[in-house]
Amino acid sequence: GSVPVSAAPAPGSDTYKGWLFKWTNYLKGYQRRWFVLSNGLLSYYRTQAEMAHTCRGTINLATAHIDTEDACNIVLSSGGRTYHLKASTEVERQRWVTALELAKAKAIRMMNDQSGDEEPTSQSDRSEIQGTLKILISKLDDLSTCNDLIAKHGAALQRSLSELEGLKVPVEGGEKIKAVNERATLFRITSNAMINACRDFLDLAETHSRRWQRALQYEREQRTHLEETIEQLAKQHNSLERAWREAPTLVSSAPSRSRKEEASDEDEDTEYFDAMEDSPAFITVTASESTQHRSVSHRNPCSLCSLFMYSLKICNDVSGKELQPRRQRRTHIPDKPNYSLNLWSIMKNCIGKELSKIPMPVNFNEPLSMLQRLTEDLEYHELLDKAARCDSSLEQMCLVAAFSVSSYSTTVHRTAKPFNPLLGETYELDRLEEFGYRSVCEQVSHHPPAAAHHVISQRGWTLWQEITIASKFRGKYLSIMPLGTIHLQFHASGNHYVWRKVTSTVHNIIVGKLWIDQSGDIEIVNHRTKETCQLKFSPYSYFSRDVPRKVTGVVADSGGQAHYILSGTWDEKMESAKIVQSSRGGSGSEGKQKMVYQTLSPKLLWKKYPLPENAENMYYFSTLALTLNELEDGVAMTDSRLRPDQRLMEDGRWDEANSEKQRLEEKQRAVRRRREAEASDALDEGMRLRTVRVSVCLSLSRYQPLWFYQRRDSVTGETSFVYKGGYWEAKERQDWSLCPDIF
Repeated sequence: GSVPVSAAPAPGSDTYKGWLFKWTNYLKGYQRRWFVLSNGLLSYYRTQAEMAHTCRGTINLATAHIDTEDACNIVLSSGGRTYHLKASTEVERQRWVTALELAKAKAIRMMNDQSGDEEPTSQSDRSEIQGTLKILISKLDDLSTCNDLIAKHGAALQRSLSELEGLKVPVEGGEKIKAVNERATLFRITSNAMINACRDFLDLAETHSRRWQRALQYEREQRTHLEETIEQLAKQHNSLERAWREAPTLVSSAPSRSRKEEASDEDEDTEYFDAMEDSPAFITVTASESTQHRSVSHRNPCSLCSLFMYSLKICNDVSGKELQPRRQRRTHIPDKPNYSLNLWSIMKNCIGKELSKIPMPVNFNEPLSMLQRLTEDLEYHELLDKAARCDSSLEQMCLVAAFSVSSYSTTVHRTAKPFNPLLGETYELDRLEEFGYRSVCEQVSHHPPAAAHHVISQRGWTLWQEITIASKFRGKYLSIMPLGTIHLQFHASGNHYVWRKVTSTVHNIIVGKLWIDQSGDIEIVNHRTKETCQLKFSPYSYFSRDVPRKVTGVVADSGGQAHYILSGTWDEKMESAKIVQSSRGGSGSEGKQKMVYQTLSPKLLWKKYPLPENAENMYYFSTLALTLNELEDGVAMTDSRLRPDQRLMEDGRWDEANSEKQRLEEKQRAVRRRREAEASDALDEGMRLRTVRVSVCLSLSRYQPLWFYQRRDSVTGETSFVYKGGYWEAKERQDWSLCPDIF
């Protein structure tokens, strides 16, 4: 049937509504939905009636990418969420695109304005407010003077006109003077009404001003009191946790437990995995070579290692000679200086804000950028080298899962914040001769911060990802949520794996020792075979008897049949056990039925390398991390190794690093303002000549990455930045003329 065309918004309106077709899935295809664009948010409903109670989804345009594929299609993507939309006509599509682009520009302006708004608590801010108040008072005095003058001159004008009317003049002239007199009377009545309204406004403003000042003072006192209370509570909480940890005898001397509690303890001593969403919980029982079965304790997974040396040998069958680097790389950096700074004094004004918008001194950083931290995912690249040689896609999935977990092993002691990359900053890691791979990253967006990464290996695999970091300070802890998708493709088989990262949390921001945790679920999908792996990162708890930093998982085929159980910890190692038999057990938590799996002996997939000597004084860097900021010849002029504030920090010159960091950030802001001004001029000129579309001019204000471009992925349907080539060729020619001057 016909689709009603959206009515154009009224002049000055920020709301746009209408029907569009939205892609749902391959079974249902495009479905008709009611879309509402308002306040920088695009929401959709199944019907107009649903607006009163049920929103089906919302996308924030301030962080969204807007693409147009063909005559009638629109693609919106933000933070891993993508909408594929279709309008009924090309004209209707263009109306929506224009409305979306304008709403996005306004949302970005509002976001930037809000990020610059800070509470005026310093002496200079208070002085500025006092100055503003004096100016307002002066302007009000001027307004009062103008009122008096209007009254005075109005009365004089009225007298003059009355005198003219009394003179003997022709009839026609008398009529005109009378008309002018009537208009002057009307003007005087209007002026008097304005004067009275101004006087009423002034009286009301003066009355409420005193009330507002008292209310503001009360709110400031309440905020100070709340901050002191939060800090006190955090100290008490920390003391209680420490007291609980230091008093284990209280736990061991507890009275004897009931049968029900003993039964739950037996479950603890069995390899037990919590239920994934929409899947049964399960218990594994290890099958020995004899007919007897025994349970394997999950508390001490190392106890079996000596029994499976042959398995370990197979898992590490890459020859030592092959992994020996040809170049001697550095093994240490200058020790971290002992500067003391109260993190709470800076963070208490930032509760609820994006971490990327909080101005932080380098004292809380480590001398690596986010691009280099992203590259650290490759520390255990040999897992992918081995996976590329696997004949079984299920065994390959186990190794890919271990690789996804291994990227968190470096974070266990790394509570410092990496440098936010500047827009256009790059980082390369060329290990072609030693390990057969090359990696390049580029910062493709600043707000929100987003980095694109591409790795290609001569040993049979390619990895690429675009990661946007969303972070929120919640008071006592800091949540870091990487948004985006990681892709891994093996050249020989064509197996294409896709997964996302879990949430990282930094605890004890206010008081106590900082510590980091990883929690959440990862689903790894092989899009060629439809095989999956469900990984669960259990959040750490002081009161849990479970092993800390626990990771469990199930590898299943396309029909959902489980074939391998994965277990371990994200800071130490991962093992896999092949399932030989499965059966349903008793009911577990929340009434879900447990699955009992009988497995072969577990095999080691991955084990963390020990930290280098003196790591505690070198930011707890791993062996790879120590080499990431080492100077190299021939890199691009935008490479993180050449960033001056980061280099000064690594050398221990933190005061100079802080000054340099402020200079670089101000330079970046100036470049952004200039780019926006040029786009605005182009828009004005285009509107005058009616030759340029709004979407074209707005695209001019966006930074265009040098080595990556946006593309819709054929597998996931998401739009992301992918490598377009040219970097290594430019390095070969030593032609960096296209690189922006960011340092």
